[in-house]
Amino acid sequence: MNPLALSTKVIDAGVASEPVNRVTNELTELADGLAIVESFSHTLAWDTGDGLMCFDASGVSSGAQVVSAIRSWRADPITSLVYTHGHADHVGGSSAFAADATDKGLSLPTVYGHANVNPRIDRYALTSDWNLAINHRQFGGVSSDMGLDIGAGAKKFLPGSTLRTDISFDDFYTMTAGDTTVEFHHGRGETDDHLWGWLPEKKWIFTGDFIIWNYPNAGNPQKVQRYALEWAQALRKMIAQGPELLLPAHGLPIEGKARIARVLDEIASTLEDVVSRVLDMMNAGETLDTIIHTVKVDAATLEKPYLRPYYDEPEFVVRNIWRLYGGWWDGAASRLKPAADAAVGAEL
Repeated sequence: MNPLALSTKVIDAGVASEPVNRVTNELTELADGLAIVESFSHTLAWDTGDGLMCFDASGVSSGAQVVSAIRSWRADPITSLVYTHGHADHVGGSSAFAADATDKGLSLPTVYGHANVNPRIDRYALTSDWNLAINHRQFGGVSSDMGLDIGAGAKKFLPGSTLRTDISFDDFYTMTAGDTTVEFHHGRGETDDHLWGWLPEKKWIFTGDFIIWNYPNAGNPQKVQRYALEWAQALRKMIAQGPELLLPAHGLPIEGKARIARVLDEIASTLEDVVSRVLDMMNAGETLDTIIHTVKVDAATLEKPYLRPYYDEPEFVVRNIWRLYGGWWDGAASRLKPAADAAVGAEL
């Protein structure tokens, strides 16, 4: 089924009876000159009239298939590559985009991204073995189904050939592609280097991982700090633009101004509610243990097809809120300077 038709069906019914995160590496044209390649992490390709602008490069294992799918649709040079953020499944496929340009005797695409993307790539090089291990732990059991080769047999978490950003910004950047205005807005959420793209004349919004068709991934227990409140703030800013076509990096694209506003509002609202309750309890002197077992998200919210806790869950988000505002200690004296696990085991 066409991804826009499927998302309309799922959102309006409030039930997802079929997958909403489809890994096919197949291309669908969503509007005149706009296409999506559905992968573990999608690539959105837009024909600007002056070359193609692609949002995200997908991952190392899917990049070549994504480029091949784009080439089945358009032969135009890929002149711009936009990283919505620097996670491996969004930048790792960039070497395939570079190879495509080289094979055709063309210049490499100009890469746009937030100022923190290149430092993230540096950090991944510094902690490559660690990132291989934790991602294999997280995705190893589903890697074949998801088209992932993270951790198993890889020598580097990100290849050295991964393209770095050529043009970066801190808070806001605007440019013209063809005859269309393109805006990049920074917002912290799943990462500190995230952007969302907005084409005001077309009413298209490129959301990256601010929308993942799961409960917001703001609490991943193995990853660096994430930002639940700022995630919600970014969603509020998106609503204010009045988008009519929402283009995420995971899950289904969404059409219709009211439908998009509803989805964005409901995701923002649950994050705002969780943050508010956690901070109220922290300010009242409660421990992390008490907060974790008190702050819950109602079942009706978690049953929404774009808020199901399949990838992250509210308890983990609570922990990350605590970590951001309260540090690593959970407030229990017994865990400030605990004995080694081996010593406790020997005593028992």
